[in-house]
Amino acid sequence: MKKVLSLTLLAASLFVLASCGGRGQKSASGEAEAVQDSIKQAEKEMKAIEKLATLPEEPVFDIITNCGTMVVKLYSKTPKHRDNFAKLALSGFYDGLLFHRVIDGFMIQGGDPLTSDPANAPYFGTGGPDYTIPAEFVPEYRHKKGALAAARRGDAANPLRESSGSQFYIVQDERSCAQLDGQYTVFGETIDGLKTIDSIASVETDRRDRPINDVKIIKIKLHEE
Repeated sequence: MKKVLSLTLLAASLFVLASCGGRGQKSASGEAEAVQDSIKQAEKEMKAIEKLATLPEEPVFDIITNCGTMVVKLYSKTPKHRDNFAKLALSGFYDGLLFHRVIDGFMIQGGDPLTSDPANAPYFGTGGPDYTIPAEFVPEYRHKKGALAAARRGDAANPLRESSGSQFYIVQDERSCAQLDGQYTVFGETIDGLKTIDSIASVETDRRDRPINDVKIIKIKLHEE
């Protein structure tokens, strides 16, 4: 692990030095900061992957927002989705992102990395990491109130119904979401904080179902008993 990291640091240093030779000081400084940010993120991801091995089969996480906290349990029978969500949460991927799509009487949706920058507003809902997750449909995991499920592209572009690499939604109304059973992967449930779901679902939204005032994920972290 240390050897890999050292090589990464060396490569980053060489990149910065090469940049200094051909561009102005301001540009080189910006590139150096970008490289350092990439290294820090890589270190967080490595630590998150190491932490995965120590988690219980059904880990519990706090989704802390500016509207309250939801405590969610991840299911053991959807291991690909469980491990992906846990890895992203532990690496800080979700920190500062928005619930960008909120429909009262239906669900609340977040996890798009594009929502970290208001300039991306026209594209909210289209972002994510460079991968998808194979569907893990488990009949006993239904779209009940508080269910945690993975967003995805529509069937026409995504016939295998693979899930987004990071976007998720939380069910507010079981009746209106029942039609999604067997169509979208449910990989967890809310065990505390149902009122927070209702609070978020009730905020004022625009014609694109985006909250007028940002509903922000402050942090997603392991729940402490």
